[in-house]
Amino acid sequence: MLRSGDRGQSKDGVIYAHAPESALRPLRVLPGTQKLGVLTDDALHALSTRITPAECFVPRGGVLAMRPLIVHASSKSQSKAPRRVRHIEYSASSEVEAGLELAIA
Repeated sequence: MLRSGDRGQSKDGVIYAHAPESALRPLRVLPGTQKLGVLTDDALHALSTRITPAECFVPRGGVLAMRPLIVHASSKSQSKAPRRVRHIEYSASSEVEAGLELAIA
């Protein structure tokens, strides 16, 4: 959350704020939220006060698979070694809905 006088960061023209270090621990997910669809910021906040987060620890070289809509917060690496994140999404079709297609890299 931005406080008065804080400057946000910009990513692709979208301004966002960095969370405090205390909030940047291991990957946390709110179990079951992948079934709720796309949520508003208010709905996300309400869920975060009602659902206990689960922490996901992945060993070096490990892989974590999750559904894209699960509410999650990633954390800073606890090691000085570089960490790589690769998002791979599978779909039966490149067409999401009429007139909207996935970009293929």
